[in-house]
Amino acid sequence: MLEIHPVPGLPEVVADDDLAALLVATGADLRDGDVLVVASKVVAKAEGRTVAADSRDGAVAAQTARVVAERRTPRGTTRIVESRSGPVMAAAGVDASNVALGTVLLLPADPDGSARALRARLQALTGLRLAVVVTDTLGRPWRDGQVDAAIGAAGLAVTDDLRGATDAYGNPLEVTVRAVADEVASAADLVKGKLEGVPVAVVRGLAGLVQDDDGPGAASLLRAGAGDWFRLGHVEAVRTALGAPPAHDVEPPHVVREDVATLARRAVRLALRHRLVGTALAVAADVSTELEPDGSRHAVVTLRADDRFALGAVAERLGAAAWAEDLAATVLEEGPRHVVLRLAPA
Repeated sequence: MLEIHPVPGLPEVVADDDLAALLVATGADLRDGDVLVVASKVVAKAEGRTVAADSRDGAVAAQTARVVAERRTPRGTTRIVESRSGPVMAAAGVDASNVALGTVLLLPADPDGSARALRARLQALTGLRLAVVVTDTLGRPWRDGQVDAAIGAAGLAVTDDLRGATDAYGNPLEVTVRAVADEVASAADLVKGKLEGVPVAVVRGLAGLVQDDDGPGAASLLRAGAGDWFRLGHVEAVRTALGAPPAHDVEPPHVVREDVATLARRAVRLALRHRLVGTALAVAADVSTELEPDGSRHAVVTLRADDRFALGAVAERLGAAAWAEDLAATVLEEGPRHVVLRLAPA
């Protein structure tokens, strides 16, 4: 039977605190084979990962290894990034809540290393065979809402590989690998909560998955390189192909739908800024809008150039750039030195 218990009574954690000793001092009922699930925030605080920052943006940039997707919002630009600590998440996991004004909290630099150190100290203090999972809150592609996931783990089989087994109908399982560490993290979050100030929970009933050694850690759950089919968001993939990767000077889209003229002008900037096969795309562009019978508007873009190759190249690039703005491009007129396109909401 699976049991999940919150661990109340942990005091405010500060740099250089002995987190394991503080956890034991709560009087938590720890037993052999338990999994201790700890929010990364208290781990990071104990490790002195609080840094001075006038705004979160500079800290996010410093903790970013790669930008995956970005959007402008009423509060500024939000970026989904691969953090220097490993996980792909919003704002590199930099947290400005529950910290002193003028400071932010970074993720643990090595979440698996943090889990291993905490586990070793807990086992030394208690004499118990335990596992540790360090968690953080993540959003997920294709799904609304957020869940806790494992960013560090020690002493736990982080996956349960069912490949080669058969289901109840005798069908072979070919791809099923359960992400046990993430399931444990999410289950524990149901009793930890975000507002109750309880950052630790004990998961009991998984002794069979608790290992003598530290194991591969949560880093083994990360997909990278060719295994990552979603290295960029769909808009970022198009913009990167056109020469404006994330964090480029061509501003990203806004989460609030902008007017068609703004969308069209940004698409034109993207189409014009690149050099193709060493030749500058010397093309002039005019953008105007026209009213539809239903009161909506579409944009009309007129491209002019003496070089027909450059003109055609920019027209094709504009079609792709428009798609990334949720606009459909239709050619209205073309001649030796000009092309007129209609850009309307797709």
